[in-house]
Amino acid sequence: MTTSSAVLAIGWSQGWHSFWTDEIGLWIRGSGLRIALLIVAALLAARFISWIARRVTRRIDAEYLESDQLVRTETAKHRQAVASVISWVSIALVMVVVFVEITDILDIPLGSLVAPAAVLGAALGFGAQKLVQDLLSGFFIITERQYGFGDLVELSSGAAQDSMGTVEEVTLRVTKLRTSEGEVFTVPNGNIVRSLNLSKDWARAVVDIPVPTSADLNHVNDVLHDVGEGAWQDEELRALLLDKPQLMGVESIEVDTVNLRMVARTLPGKQFEVGRRLRIRVVAALSRAGIATAKDQVPAVVSTMAPTSDANPTRTEKP
Repeated sequence: MTTSSAVLAIGWSQGWHSFWTDEIGLWIRGSGLRIALLIVAALLAARFISWIARRVTRRIDAEYLESDQLVRTETAKHRQAVASVISWVSIALVMVVVFVEITDILDIPLGSLVAPAAVLGAALGFGAQKLVQDLLSGFFIITERQYGFGDLVELSSGAAQDSMGTVEEVTLRVTKLRTSEGEVFTVPNGNIVRSLNLSKDWARAVVDIPVPTSADLNHVNDVLHDVGEGAWQDEELRALLLDKPQLMGVESIEVDTVNLRMVARTLPGKQFEVGRRLRIRVVAALSRAGIATAKDQVPAVVSTMAPTSDANPTRTEKP
């Protein structure tokens, strides 16, 4: 029994030794090992790049949370988008370099790949036109700073319903939006034909206030001016405002209703909160003054926009 086991062990060791000394074994110990090390190094490099990108993002978030800022700065939004793009491009470059090194180890002449690559490129050119369009559109979205992480945007893709939400991620290929209901839209950048940024630099809350035609408009104007002054004196509300709320006057006249409009310039993305607070103040002030809104309606924030420096909303048209 012992002799047969020894013979088997010797035979197995000789077979194992011959395997590592023949052509396949030598290739595994030489080129195969180098290829395996390159693949492992590429995976580790990709993980490291992703870790660096996450660390940069967390640092930007920490700076925002530790500061007394109520909204993110445009620079911080842009940095997060750029960090995501740089990490994606860096990982792609690492993979390309590893592929070239592997072809060199396998002694595959790159010149012989020119003709197949041309045919493959032509095929992909027709099949991947949409991908190229997405990448180019994402590049210009980021470089032109059309929107960034944390912006409230409305994206039009020519569909029946536009996508509106808070930007959670911007890459060269897609933009991810989180709606107020918690849903996530993933919009390919090549599909975006128009972008409306509701939180670019500053925003504006617009409140329409319907009152009966029989009301004394002079008295109503005095009450609403007091509302604006009170809102400006409120420390919590003033932190969200850039200017004192202004009464624009009569916006429209209907058969039994006169619509007055109040506007307030706010921090980016804070127009909805400011609009709700102003509505509460307007309703309470009119009630104390004995003035009822027409047909028991309450003032509502009917529209919001984030105009640029020329007081127009940021819209981007693509050919």
